[in-house]
Amino acid sequence: MNFRTLDLNLLRVFDAVMAERNLTRAAERLAMTQPAVSHAIKRLRESLGEDLFTRQAFGMKPSARAEAIWPEVREALGRLQQLLDPAEFDPQRQDSTFRLAMADATAALLLPPLVRQLEAAGARAQVHVLPLTTRDPRHLLEQGDADLALGFFPNAVAAVQAQGPAAAIRQARLYDSEYVCVMRRDHPLADQPLTLDAYCAARHLLVSFSGRPHGFIDEALAALHRSRRIELTVNQFFTAGRIVAHSDLLTVLPASFIEATGFRQQLTERRLPMPVRPVHVDMLWHLRNDARAEQRWMREQLLAASRAAEAATIGA
Repeated sequence: MNFRTLDLNLLRVFDAVMAERNLTRAAERLAMTQPAVSHAIKRLRESLGEDLFTRQAFGMKPSARAEAIWPEVREALGRLQQLLDPAEFDPQRQDSTFRLAMADATAALLLPPLVRQLEAAGARAQVHVLPLTTRDPRHLLEQGDADLALGFFPNAVAAVQAQGPAAAIRQARLYDSEYVCVMRRDHPLADQPLTLDAYCAARHLLVSFSGRPHGFIDEALAALHRSRRIELTVNQFFTAGRIVAHSDLLTVLPASFIEATGFRQQLTERRLPMPVRPVHVDMLWHLRNDARAEQRWMREQLLAASRAAEAATIGA
């Protein structure tokens, strides 16, 4: 490849196709025709001397080479955009789309105040909440599948902090909470202290984003050479609250989320009978979005929403 003769506009097309995995949607994003996008991808393939995409029935599958170079291309485009167009973001005049990856517990707390803020600002923003299926969302951010990830990511945050300023992922603390044992109000264990023996002997429901029937509570128990019987796994905290309110199962929920389940009057909570780490809910994003005006604006909105949600929880 001769870089001096490469049309850099082709990289914008490449970025859009990678993000959308679909020529028609990429064309809409770029305000181009679908044949023009297809032609641009063909020219890029000729320039690089290799195929970057394979056509499939429902879109475009990127090659391993495309996946490898995309994060760097997207970061370079973002920096160039910021350099050439550093104007502040005007949410009332500029259309914007934000993809936020978070679990339902986080969404239940942050989205109501966030929507109120967007309405008050008259913002022309579209917010897409993506399902969170992992405790380590760095891959989602590196690949550009999400703009922001919000949640409890202890291992990812520890890795980011260890890397310091060189980290490709950025992080900001939203709020702190703790996990508690939750059961229905008339559960046989509800009127007595929750001992470790009683907890381990009970029947349990686990909230697992990945579906793996083992969580950090089980790790805490294993450190004490104990275990519990998990009879059901679900991937939503709300679902867990509803099931527990109508069964003898115990579950573990963030204390800050119990109100948002809608079953507060039917549930009671107990401190867990073993030491567990506190819950730090963080916001993560990729370096490529660090300086983009609209992304900075959304991060400010989410920080404000977290403060409003925390105040409402304290006052509840």
